[in-house]
Amino acid sequence: MSVRAIWLLGLEKGTTSVKLSRRFPTVEKRARNFNGKNYTELPEDKIFLNALLTELDMTELDKNFVEHRDSCCRINRTSVYEIAIGDSVLWPVLVMTQNAILYACLPLVEQSLTPRPPLISLRGISPAFALLSGLMTFLNMTQRSEPEITNKMTQISAMLMHACPLGTPTDTDFGLMQTLSGSFVPQNPISSVQAQKQPAWKPGIYKGKPQVNVCVTEQIRSMQYDKNDVIDVWQEYGTVTCKCDLEGILPTVTVSLNLPINGSPLQDILVHPCVSAVDSTILTFNSVDDVDDSLFNGPYKFPFTPPLDVFKLCYYTSQVPIPPILGSYQMKEEEQNLKITVNLKLHESVKNGFEYCEAHIPFFNRGPIVHAECKVNHGQLEVSREKSLLVWVIGQKFPKSLEVSLTGIVMFPAFGISNHSVQLTDPFCTGLTAYVKLYFRIPDYTLTGCYVDQHSIQVYSSAKPRIITSRELLSSEYYIWNSKGDAPVASRPLGSLRNWE
Repeated sequence: MSVRAIWLLGLEKGTTSVKLSRRFPTVEKRARNFNGKNYTELPEDKIFLNALLTELDMTELDKNFVEHRDSCCRINRTSVYEIAIGDSVLWPVLVMTQNAILYACLPLVEQSLTPRPPLISLRGISPAFALLSGLMTFLNMTQRSEPEITNKMTQISAMLMHACPLGTPTDTDFGLMQTLSGSFVPQNPISSVQAQKQPAWKPGIYKGKPQVNVCVTEQIRSMQYDKNDVIDVWQEYGTVTCKCDLEGILPTVTVSLNLPINGSPLQDILVHPCVSAVDSTILTFNSVDDVDDSLFNGPYKFPFTPPLDVFKLCYYTSQVPIPPILGSYQMKEEEQNLKITVNLKLHESVKNGFEYCEAHIPFFNRGPIVHAECKVNHGQLEVSREKSLLVWVIGQKFPKSLEVSLTGIVMFPAFGISNHSVQLTDPFCTGLTAYVKLYFRIPDYTLTGCYVDQHSIQVYSSAKPRIITSRELLSSEYYIWNSKGDAPVASRPLGSLRNWE
């Protein structure tokens, strides 16, 4: 849903002129690939203007017969034209007229032009019409004096970077855009010569208090079985999220990721396109390689020119030696009742300070829980409203022993699933195939030890910003399977360690 070019053509006092022309080279390259041998290159503005006026019968030659325009085989479509450029044609060109201005737009056709596809199948038609309508509404807000129209045209050139970044229309309300932003006021001729050129991927300029916010988020996945013949597996992966509120067109920032001496090296690093340079040694290590002492362990420096919105500076993985919580789950069936035992142990190297920590114990295909006689040595146990899930709220800290346990019996109706309530069902989790799923968040902590020192962040901007850094560890698909039943087994072990001692 992109456009190849936009033109605003003036028709004042019998003269014609190109008031605004905007082309999108990245979209043009796509058009060349999509349209193949039927691709027609965009002509110069003057050539396009003359060809369009000829198509619209607005030239001195409009009294003469033109084959492609006046033939009885021609099927006219409102506002959509086929413009002859030499021996080739541009199609579909959308044209609208208001107050002596022609608004023209050429949307991208994402397929071959032979045979000619129906207009209703072209995804770019509607966004192109919306874009032209937005421009017409914006210019119609003026008193139509020449100085004011010229001023509006200057603003439109800057506003198109926001409304149509890289040729894709995203916002067509130019009036609201002008109201909400003060960054589209045209610069004076002196300052515009000295100012940096604003890139197409950064459509606006921030105005306000400068601030840089960097957050390191690590997530840990785990599959634990408590079986001698099945290996426990886990995987850790991290994301560095940034939000840089900095004035100026191209401020630059350098963020460094640091590891402690015994921290796990970062691997499989992917960086955002805004990163201008990165040490090649940072990108050469892959998680499939054997971990050894030669791995690069930081600091990992990323210089970049930040976009306006929140963005992911980089992604990484790491082969951490242990999962933060090791657990075991045993569930045995006795008639319509289930006898369950859950043991969880927090590793001594992990920070014992949670924002939340819960263990959810679902029961599938059994109907509602009639009664639960369970005992926990720490935290609180609740039965969900649907009565098919036990929620063990462990709280914000493990006890001094770093171990918690749950034992008890869960009772179900004698005739299976009740039709009077919505119950958990899963064709896979039948019989003794069951699991406990952990949910937790540990603020100001990462399993690799990765952190961002706010004093090491370098910012090259007109004002000194406030710098905020944070880190956190989150659970993600953290399962402990019933050791008395069957369970899915990972095909590739990422780590294994059942005994910490």
